[in-house]
Amino acid sequence: MKKTFSGIFVLFFVSLILFPAFLLAYTGEVIKSYKTPGKFPTGMTFDGENLWLADRKADKLFCINPKNGKVVRSIPSPAYWPTGLAWDGEALWNADVKGGIPLSENYNGVIYRVDPNDGTILKVVQSPSSSPRGLCWDGKYLWCVDDASDELIQFSPDDGTTIRSLKSPSVDPRGLTFDGKYLWVSDRIKDEIYMVDPESGCVIIITDSPGPYSRGLCYTGENLWSADSEYDKIYKLEIDSKQNFKLSNQRNSKITIIHQLSNFGPGKAKDVDIHIAIPVDRPNQKINGEITYSPKPTEIVKDKWGQETAHFEFKNISSGEIRDAEMFVNASVSDIRYFIFPDKVGSLEEIPPEISGLYLENNEKYGTDHPVIQNAVKNVVGDEKNPFWIARKIFNYLIDNMYYEMVGGWNTAPTVLERGNGSCSEYSFVYIAMCRAAGLPARYVGSVVVRGDESSFDDVFHRWVEIYLPNYGWIPVDPSGGDRFSPRDQANYFGHLANRFLITTEGGGGSETMGWTYNSNDFQVTEPKTFLIFDRFADWEPIE
Repeated sequence: MKKTFSGIFVLFFVSLILFPAFLLAYTGEVIKSYKTPGKFPTGMTFDGENLWLADRKADKLFCINPKNGKVVRSIPSPAYWPTGLAWDGEALWNADVKGGIPLSENYNGVIYRVDPNDGTILKVVQSPSSSPRGLCWDGKYLWCVDDASDELIQFSPDDGTTIRSLKSPSVDPRGLTFDGKYLWVSDRIKDEIYMVDPESGCVIIITDSPGPYSRGLCYTGENLWSADSEYDKIYKLEIDSKQNFKLSNQRNSKITIIHQLSNFGPGKAKDVDIHIAIPVDRPNQKINGEITYSPKPTEIVKDKWGQETAHFEFKNISSGEIRDAEMFVNASVSDIRYFIFPDKVGSLEEIPPEISGLYLENNEKYGTDHPVIQNAVKNVVGDEKNPFWIARKIFNYLIDNMYYEMVGGWNTAPTVLERGNGSCSEYSFVYIAMCRAAGLPARYVGSVVVRGDESSFDDVFHRWVEIYLPNYGWIPVDPSGGDRFSPRDQANYFGHLANRFLITTEGGGGSETMGWTYNSNDFQVTEPKTFLIFDRFADWEPIE
């Protein structure tokens, strides 16, 4: 009996340790799947009890039991090219891209209201766009997504009048559903599903489609369902993420970071101090084994932000001499994508005081009390209280009002915002300044970057921002990277990082060791008329 109890206890303990790895579901994770009754599934909806699935080749609307995937019954589609499906509480709505005429390239969309019992057509409405694919009902109006015009369109069920139009998340939208607050859209080129704010069109969540041709989406009150026409399957998907992020595409590399001093004379460099920032484990990066150096650092020091650096001290470097300070790191870095639901983000008042005390600090670089920053925050944030939307509104504002340009040097945030352009560092300073002025803690991180090939050389580097969201922690936001055309590509830089970056530096502002720079820094004392050059670069080598 003791042995059995002991075994159960050990199993329970091990399961607790492994629980996050295999039991915590993420948004978009497949729970179950069924084969579709036809070979060309398109639109899908939910009537409160059963799924409905349109099939373009069969010209039928199938009623499917979501518990077992069995067909309950079927009715004829109202026309010959059925796509989107919606349920208004009493009847089905079906979009047909060919306008009821089975003629090639005759894209002239028509929307039909259909009796779910026998397929009787109850109403016909001209589509607000020529190529309606997905269709959904928001309780008052219909929405369609059009892959030709790349629009999300809310329209009247009475006569098809457009109420509002938003840019679609990406280039080939197909599936569409409404969960009571947000729209969900699938894209067949990106093979992704997006949660979209119906007011602004902002993409809030990006997750992978379960198959390569997601045509239909529906919401059943607790889960998303996706219909895929390449695999001919319908998938039940997790929507309420139990884990805040998903990791993928792990990259294993040996990274060498070099800070090089060259003395072009004619005098001596009497005292040169070089600091190389030491990377640490983070949610998407793991340092494997011991970090090594050449030469051995004089000491390891820590600045006011908690950033550790390897301090190298060189003395009496003669004209013509070169000195290298090197750090060697074996690391695994992964793509990380956060699933942030705005309603689950805590309030500003819930932010720990040790976070607010450190990362709301003002200084001359940020100028959070400057009229340019204060007025911008007032106009952009207004009376918004949700930390997610504070951060997202500022992010959107910079996309609309700045463009990327390396003009040399790092100017103050008010100056950069006034002129409307800047480098990645200057974008970061402006974003941090505006977030802090709005009461949201923000800091920057710096990295060395893979530039294309697995074996890669980097002397450009990259810096972006992290914001603190209660209940989620520190979230990556890249305001310069987000300056893109499509809502999806903009959202890809809010709560997402690719596996191209080894983050070395974490800072809130000026540092006694790193100054305002990242990756590495230097200080010098020289004889008169002595010219020193410092070069900084990183090499990436793949580890099999």
